[in-house]
Amino acid sequence: MLTCDNYLTAATLDEAFDAMASHAGRCRLVAGATDILPWAREGRAGDVHIPVLIDIASIPELTEVRVEAGRVHMGAATPLQRFLDTPALHDALPCMAHCAVWFADDQIRESATLGGNLVNASPAADATPPMIAHGATLELASKRGETIARRRIPIAQFFTGPGKTQMREDEILVGIECDALPGYGGSFQKVGHRRSLVISVACVAALVSLDASKRYFDDIRLSIGGVGPIPLRLADVEALLRGAPVDTQTIDQAASMSMHLVQSRTRQVYRREVLRGFIARALIEAAREAGAEVEAISEELEASYA
Repeated sequence: MLTCDNYLTAATLDEAFDAMASHAGRCRLVAGATDILPWAREGRAGDVHIPVLIDIASIPELTEVRVEAGRVHMGAATPLQRFLDTPALHDALPCMAHCAVWFADDQIRESATLGGNLVNASPAADATPPMIAHGATLELASKRGETIARRRIPIAQFFTGPGKTQMREDEILVGIECDALPGYGGSFQKVGHRRSLVISVACVAALVSLDASKRYFDDIRLSIGGVGPIPLRLADVEALLRGAPVDTQTIDQAASMSMHLVQSRTRQVYRREVLRGFIARALIEAAREAGAEVEAISEELEASYA
C-alpha cells in the first residue's frame, strides 16, 4: 500500500520546483502514478510511505504536443492514449501507435505518461524502444535561484542501468523531442505472460521506409528492450538492411544478428529465440505497412516466426 501525508498539485514548473525544495528528501514526483502504485503494493515494495507526493500532470508545458518541421515536441506528461487518438501523432510516430495498443488498457493509458515511462528506466519499458528508434532527445529542467535552467540529452545516453538515469534529483523531465517519420511503416513486438498489463520479457520497435520500387529497404530503425540492463538501438542490423532487398534471406540474416545481446539473468535461451523472431516479425510488419509487396516477403519465413 502507498500512503502519504501530503498530496500537492503543481500548476506551474515554479510551483513544482518550490515544492521539491521545501520537501527535499521527503517527496516524490508523480504524473499518472501508474508505476508507483503497482511498485508499492504488497509483494513488490511492501507498504511504502512517502511524506509528500507532488503531482505535475497538470502543468501546461508538460502536456503540450506539437508536430512541426519534421520534429515532434511532446510534454513529458503526455498520456500514452494520445498516440492512439491524436491523428497528428499517429501519422508522425508510426511506431508509437503499435506500442500504445500493447500498453495496458484505455483507462490506464489515459493516466500513464510518456515521461513517466521513460524516467522509471525499466529495462523493459514499452515506450523506450520506440523513442530510441525515433531519435528522441529529452529536455530536463532544474531551478537555479529564480531561473529555470534546461539541458538536453539524447535518449540513448539517458539510461545508465535498471532504474537508473542521468537525471539529477533536482531535475524534472519536461519534454521529449523526436523525429517525425510520416510514411514509414512501424511495428512493436512484445511478449509477457499476458497481452497487456504486463512487464515485457522482450520487446522490439521497428521503423521502415522503402525505395520507390517498394522492394528494397531505404531507412531502417530498430531498437530492443527487456533483454539487458538498458534498451539498445541495433545500428549494425540497420546498416545491413539499408539498400538490401526485402526478402527471406535478408530478413533471416538480420533477425539472427542480435541474439548475443541478451544479457538477462534468466530465460536467456528463450529470450534469444524471442528476440530473433520479433526482429523478423517487426521487419515484415513494418515493411508491409510501408508498402512492400506481399510477394516480396517469404510466407514460409513469416510462418516460421509466428
